[in-house]
Amino acid sequence: EQAIARVGELRARRTELEGRAALHKALDDHLKANEIVAWIQEEALARLAAAGSRHLSQLSQGRYELRLGAGDAEPATRAEQDYYAVDHWGGDAVRSVRTLSGGETFLASLGLALALAESLAELSTGGRAAEALESLFLDEGFGTLDNETLDVVVAALDALHGGRRLVGIVTHVRELAERLPARLEVRRIGSVSTAAVV
Repeated sequence: EQAIARVGELRARRTELEGRAALHKALDDHLKANEIVAWIQEEALARLAAAGSRHLSQLSQGRYELRLGAGDAEPATRAEQDYYAVDHWGGDAVRSVRTLSGGETFLASLGLALALAESLAELSTGGRAAEALESLFLDEGFGTLDNETLDVVVAALDALHGGRRLVGIVTHVRELAERLPARLEVRRIGSVSTAAVV
């Protein structure tokens, strides 16, 4: 009877030690240099997706949000560390960002760029991101947009400006330039460049 009781105690102790060993193994795996970097990257991508999603929702008038991975509730595995768009105007369909049109891709990229700029500003200013992001300059990216998408982009940039930021655009697309409230036109004649405020 004593031996049977002792076997029971040893089995319970063995189960406890195996659980602790599994935990230590998992910690060891995660703390290896490549694993800790991957974990930090996963966390950064997830945060960027959440912040970019807020901007994209505003820029797309509530149509799109971003998520990391295609799953609904499960966090993205390393194999699916890609951004997906949720289309709220299309029955909340989840699709790869690679399937977005040129204008939609521009808005998604702009949302992510704003999120990244603000997260960098938070790191550098101790949390005063709103103060740090006073201006934004976009260099090109408009040449492939059709007129309808150009309208969406101009409206989105106007909403983004909202009186809080200076938004500067560098473009060779005359249709876009003519829709902006103020312009600095640079012209080149021979080897001389001149600038005029319009």
